[in-house]
Amino acid sequence: MPDETRISERQESSEDMARKLRAQLRTEHKKLALVQEIGRALSSTPDRDNLLALIMEKVTLLMEADRSTLYLLSESGETLWSKVIQGGEVREIRLSVGEGIAGWVAKSGDIVNIPEAYQDDRFNPAVDHQSGYRTRSILCVPMVAPTGSVIGVVQVLNKQGGPFTRDDEELLVALASQAAVAIENANLYLAAIGRNRQLTTAQEKLEQRTAELNVLYEVERTTNVAHDLDELLAGILQRAIELCGADAGAVALIDDDSGDLRFRTTAGKSAAGLRHRTLAVGSGILGWTAKNRMATISNEPTADIRFAADFMAAVDLAPKHIIAAPLALASDTLGIIALVDRKPDPRNAAPGFSHSDLKLLTLIAGQASRAIQIARARQERDNQSRLATIGQMLASMLHDFKTPMTIISGYAQLMAQMDDPRRRNQQVNLILRQFDLMNGMAREVLAFARGDSGILIRKVYLNRFLEAVTKQLEHVLKEHGISLVVEPCYSGVAYFDEQKILRLIYNLAQNAAEAMDFGGELTLRTDADPSYVYFELSDTGPGIPAQLEGRLFDAFSTGKKGGTGLGLAIVKKIVDEHDADISYESKPGEGTTFRVRFARERPPDAPDITGVMSTVPR
Repeated sequence: MPDETRISERQESSEDMARKLRAQLRTEHKKLALVQEIGRALSSTPDRDNLLALIMEKVTLLMEADRSTLYLLSESGETLWSKVIQGGEVREIRLSVGEGIAGWVAKSGDIVNIPEAYQDDRFNPAVDHQSGYRTRSILCVPMVAPTGSVIGVVQVLNKQGGPFTRDDEELLVALASQAAVAIENANLYLAAIGRNRQLTTAQEKLEQRTAELNVLYEVERTTNVAHDLDELLAGILQRAIELCGADAGAVALIDDDSGDLRFRTTAGKSAAGLRHRTLAVGSGILGWTAKNRMATISNEPTADIRFAADFMAAVDLAPKHIIAAPLALASDTLGIIALVDRKPDPRNAAPGFSHSDLKLLTLIAGQASRAIQIARARQERDNQSRLATIGQMLASMLHDFKTPMTIISGYAQLMAQMDDPRRRNQQVNLILRQFDLMNGMAREVLAFARGDSGILIRKVYLNRFLEAVTKQLEHVLKEHGISLVVEPCYSGVAYFDEQKILRLIYNLAQNAAEAMDFGGELTLRTDADPSYVYFELSDTGPGIPAQLEGRLFDAFSTGKKGGTGLGLAIVKKIVDEHDADISYESKPGEGTTFRVRFARERPPDAPDITGVMSTVPR
């Protein structure tokens, strides 16, 4: 019987051992499955936050702990902070390196396995006191990166069924090592993502800046090719419509008299009714933009309290979207630029204008404001220049009229003392010739101002032409105390426009007379060769000033006080009309010689008419 009892006891013991073995195998199998699951998670989860949460969840199960905490070392290496806490409320805990069990492990790099936490001086019970949790056993191991540096610690609390074992230590160290590698990879991944985001952001900023520079370039190009303010505004508005994807637009400028917005330029059918209309500053969305000097978007304008319904109805405009920007410089408001009805944009799901459009239009408005200011200043300078030119031309005409008027006055006085009808008739002809000369002078100045060109080439007998020229020049030179010497080395036939060549010689002589302040001598010489006829005028004056070299024949270039600067410019125009040449030689203190060369033969298209001066009775 005792033998049977012993046999039965041995059978029961064997069955208990088998059950325990099977239970142990199942436990090990579960642990192996958890380890494999953790390994797969570590290798497949790039997101660090999700990775840490998954690690703590599996570590708690695998270690049969009540809860676990993973601390990461800060970049400064002075602080530990918990990313995930299992078994209670998730919150962040920060520890200084060296503080508490976790801090001590991070500082020393050693493993800590404490069966009873409250019996260890390194344990800080403050967290328990705050949370009401009771910490008993603690296992804490360092997380060591492949480089050998500690990057954090893993801490598990309160193992079920007793303190943590040596096997638990080895298992947690292995898991911590895998976690360290995974966290380093995740950090590298996050760093790469961060750099990619930085590159993407930089690329977006670069594209935006490029787009802005393109806008500035387009507006600047429009400014450079525009001939006046209206053309400038039309070009800028068209570029704004294209760049912002609008259907229509308008530019309104502040009227100097009324102070209202006057629509100067419009584009697009829907905005055509705005042209030349006025809108009070402060009225409607556009008036609000001008008054407040702020760009604005209204993608539901009819629901906008600023919307001027009566004005829009009057101009037959029903906008679905409005965007406007002020045209302003410093404290000066010039007007506004506005666009209506944004075309659909696949990049923007919401209908209407976007803040990118607003920024773009504001950029265009800023550039346009400067362009408007420049255009207005240029127009003002042009107007002043035109007025100055008109004044100089009138001064030139009045100056040139002095000599003919003096001659007319002298002949009129002679006529009053004459009884001989024949001689009186000659004086009348001479007076009428002076009126013709004055009329020709006026026409010549006006033609020069308008840029007109026209000559009448006729046959001219130089001997008679020189007689008329001599009489004319004697009066010009006499009042300056200058003697006239005429050397007709050639007195045959030539072909030119008599009135204009008389004007040419008169201008050269007048220019020489004004240069010889203390008298002198002026020589008029004619000459010819088989191909050309020459006129030469030589004076004994001081010579041409050095500052006029190279621009002697430019309009309004003069070295004389009170001079108009038109005389030699008209001379050059007459020379060019005749396809002739003019040159000069000048020596300081010795005088100047002008030489004009004409073709000797009659041009094919010249009429066979004898010049008027050549037929005057002698």
